[in-house]
Amino acid sequence: MCGRFTLYAAPEEVAAFFGLPEAPILVERYNIAPTQPVGLVRLNTQTFAREWALMHWGLIPSWSKDPSIGARMINARSETVADKPSFRAAFKRRRCLVPVSGFYEWQKQGRTKQPYYITAEEGGLLAIAGLWEYWEGADGSALESCTLLTTEANELMTPLHNRMPVFIAPEDFDEWLGDGKEESRRYLESLQHLLRPAP
Repeated sequence: MCGRFTLYAAPEEVAAFFGLPEAPILVERYNIAPTQPVGLVRLNTQTFAREWALMHWGLIPSWSKDPSIGARMINARSETVADKPSFRAAFKRRRCLVPVSGFYEWQKQGRTKQPYYITAEEGGLLAIAGLWEYWEGADGSALESCTLLTTEANELMTPLHNRMPVFIAPEDFDEWLGDGKEESRRYLESLQHLLRPAP
């Protein structure tokens, strides 16, 4: 589960880390929550080059009649995204990377919950695997939205929660993003090795 995260890196650092052609416009954010705008890196649908985009956090499937469904789709289980109707189409051709400086997880302690803040051991940026979707309402309104992928918790995270975000290493960015076109089933199956707990 990932329900809160931060992003406070310099725009130039984000651009360099994710191979963006120009630095995004950013403000430091220390408590990014579901349904809020989220910055992410995706492939442009025309040029297939990496670009920065702002999206609603909580994926709204293109076929949904009610956009409020997105509030329940902030995370997607990596083990089932290839088959679940809500995520299947996005997994085929709309994968993305969500930059974070760290994320929060809560541990139940009796009647209370103790928050913990998790970052990379050496600090710096992390990239969470995500999916994005385009939705258009009956009134012509349009919205782009996203979800964050999760996997089984690793040894460090298990005391806090049984799930954790899927992190993509920089050397795997190209493989995860693909070429922006609908991928073959064999290629999608080959991505499963990326959807594993962080070491």
